[in-house]
Amino acid sequence: MANSMTGFGRATALRDGREMTVELKSVNHRYLDPGFRYPRHIGFLEDGMRRILSDRLTRGHVDVFVSYRNTREDARCAVFDSALLKAYLDAAKRCEEEFGLRNDMSVNSALRLPDVVDVVEAEEDREAVEALMREAMLAAVEELISMRHVEGERLTRDLLQRLDTVLDIRGRIEERAPLVVEEYRKKLNERIEAVLAEADVDRARLATEVALFADRANIDEELVRLQSHVAAARGLLGEDAAVGRKLDFIVQEMNREFNTIGSKANDKAITALVIEGKAEIEKIREQVQNLE
Repeated sequence: MANSMTGFGRATALRDGREMTVELKSVNHRYLDPGFRYPRHIGFLEDGMRRILSDRLTRGHVDVFVSYRNTREDARCAVFDSALLKAYLDAAKRCEEEFGLRNDMSVNSALRLPDVVDVVEAEEDREAVEALMREAMLAAVEELISMRHVEGERLTRDLLQRLDTVLDIRGRIEERAPLVVEEYRKKLNERIEAVLAEADVDRARLATEVALFADRANIDEELVRLQSHVAAARGLLGEDAAVGRKLDFIVQEMNREFNTIGSKANDKAITALVIEGKAEIEKIREQVQNLE
């Protein structure tokens, strides 16, 4: 069954005081196009996340949102800027000597000076964080694929119904086609008889003209190809694979057959059916754009 490119997946992994949540949102795109948002200090995870997505998905724009929390005691550390503190102390000493001010600098007050102490994320255990990412990412991708599969089933049912409509229109064109030549023969005969009045009509020439028109207006090949394209599309929709690009090509070919039928038939009834068929093909094309 064909899969949609639209879906959502979310998963959280917890281990040893670390917590990671991965959210995936996908929409249709010609190729696989992931976009990532994550805290800067875990940027080393991006390559691994890309590999997981490319192993499981073929097409679609996928937004990847990653949140990470480390509650371990060693998660953060305080960085002390001794050079900056020395500059502050030197400045305080000059103020004391120049203005006679009492220097009441203490450790507590020194540590509160701007930029003297900075609390930063400690260097992560890459192996542990990558294992956590893989757990959360795989679970989120599975949920995403499941939703894309459900949406793909819905799209497939709709497309199969529309392909049935195309076949119905094709059948009505096939029924109408033989009548077009006969009507042309009658109209041509009437025009000739009206012009020549009582003169004899060259029946052989009339037959030749009708035969030439029948050859020009023959749409048997287009009808056969159209039926073949519909059968191919139905077959692809039953495959458990990425079929969106192939279906897009087939839809273009079906549209081409309808255009040729319309240009060759030279009949109002068939032209109306061609317009109806092309409208249905356009709806199919729009739906196919959402298939992986």
